Amino acid sequence: MAIRFMGQQNNGAEENIFWVTMADLLLGLAIIFITLFVLAMTGFSQQNIQQQQVQMEVSQKIGEELQKADIDVDVDKMSGDLKISDVELFELNSYVLSPKGKKLLDKLAPIYINSIFADKELSNQIQHIIIQGHTDSQTFAGITSKDEQFLRNMDLSLKRANAVAEYIFKTNYDKKYAEQFRKIVVVEGKSFNEPVLNEQGKEDYAKSRRVELKLKVKDWNVSTALGLKK
Repeated sequence: MAIRFMGQQNNGAEENIFWVTMADLLLGLAIIFITLFVLAMTGFSQQNIQQQQVQMEVSQKIGEELQKADIDVDVDKMSGDLKISDVELFELNSYVLSPKGKKLLDKLAPIYINSIFADKELSNQIQHIIIQGHTDSQTFAGITSKDEQFLRNMDLSLKRANAVAEYIFKTNYDKKYAEQFRKIVVVEGKSFNEPVLNEQGKEDYAKSRRVELKLKVKDWNVSTALGLKK
């Protein structure tokens, strides 16, 4: 009887140790989950603030330098995005840069690139410089298919963005930034997917035809917050 009783005690002790161990494990997992959740919630809020701050600082620098050079382009004060009308850049109904467009880029591009890369701390936060072409939704003569209209405009918007990108590399920006610029520049064509609307909510055809220079700030994530990724 004594031996049998001692055996039951040992079994009970082992069961207690098992449940204590499981409880500790579950508690540990819960703490990790809560920590990651808090980091995600606070971190992504912090990310938005930091991204906005970086873009505003770059935007302010670009805006001030463009103003000094008497260059009149649309600069978004919050994002740093530049919008340049097609009539300022291209020959009529073409993706070929006009003499007027080349002259504008000769002045604008060095200011834009140098302003971004001169401040190393700010430039390290920039993931991409996006050169983006846009068209309006007016139809090409003789084309009735919406898909064909879209693709023709996609082709035109991409060629215009690429023409601007190619010429920017030829401008007199500080070439010590050339390698950095090559690594982060992206060229896109958006067709008529992102029209500019007027106060009545209708498409402004003239303003929709444009090339934009946009900044994409690096994303924050949990790995960054934990110091696992920079």
